[in-house]
Amino acid sequence: MDKTLHLADLGNHLEDGMTIGIGGWGSRRKPMALVRALLRTDVKDLTVVSFGGPDVGLLCAAGKVRRVVYGFVSLDSIALDPHFRAAREQHGLPVTEYDEGMFVAALRAGASRLSFLPTRAGLASDVLAMNPELRTVASPYDDDVYVAVPGLRLDLALLHLNRADTAGNAQYLGPDPYFDDLLAAAADRCVLSVEKIVPTAELTATAPPQTLLLSRMFVDAVVEAPNGAHFTSCVPDYPRDEVFQKHYVDAAANADSWRAFTGTFLSGDEADYQEAVRSLHAARVPAEVPA
Repeated sequence: MDKTLHLADLGNHLEDGMTIGIGGWGSRRKPMALVRALLRTDVKDLTVVSFGGPDVGLLCAAGKVRRVVYGFVSLDSIALDPHFRAAREQHGLPVTEYDEGMFVAALRAGASRLSFLPTRAGLASDVLAMNPELRTVASPYDDDVYVAVPGLRLDLALLHLNRADTAGNAQYLGPDPYFDDLLAAAADRCVLSVEKIVPTAELTATAPPQTLLLSRMFVDAVVEAPNGAHFTSCVPDYPRDEVFQKHYVDAAANADSWRAFTGTFLSGDEADYQEAVRSLHAARVPAEVPA
């Protein structure tokens, strides 16, 4: 039952044209080490399903995305991801934009192997106008009408949690599970990164059982990736790196600054990335004034 995987071997789980669900929420607990590993592959033409943040932005900037299915794409403390915005405004990236309730209904349907689920979310809104392929369905019990949200099935889910054992039982320690469990259940395969791989007994030694978000039956591979959600938050292990996030946004302003950013932070492996982040912060610390 040892499902541990080296980060560099993520490419073995990837193919062109896949539909990939990415966990987390905005700029919170995103599987960024896995996203960076994906960026280092030649995989392209992806449909990305996400409550999006910099995961979507980086993949758009790299030209790997064919379509994005989302409830929102935001950096939280910064409203819009610049690369996703450019992909939409300048390049006409195809998208499926749902109300957040509809997005969750689509994941629930996919996780339950249902072709759709009815929901009130989206009724009497422009979501239906913007997604003309959506249909409504009449209740067989009364006169109510619902939006019939198509189920989202994923080829692969990429997730990041705080802890897991080698079999894939995984735990979140922050205030919110987001919808990572639905993404895992809706996917044919799931690759999970965690801050730390621990013995199974340790998962419940200091935290209640309800923090065990994922059962091993939904996880195909586990990657130990300390600081693997950076620059998004992974509380209580660390907060969002606001300094780096602003650096990321500022670098997207033009081609030259983005080229410099990718050369510094995205041209090497994960160890190179983490070292470059440490160097960035070290350079910002004022030198001590001699006595």
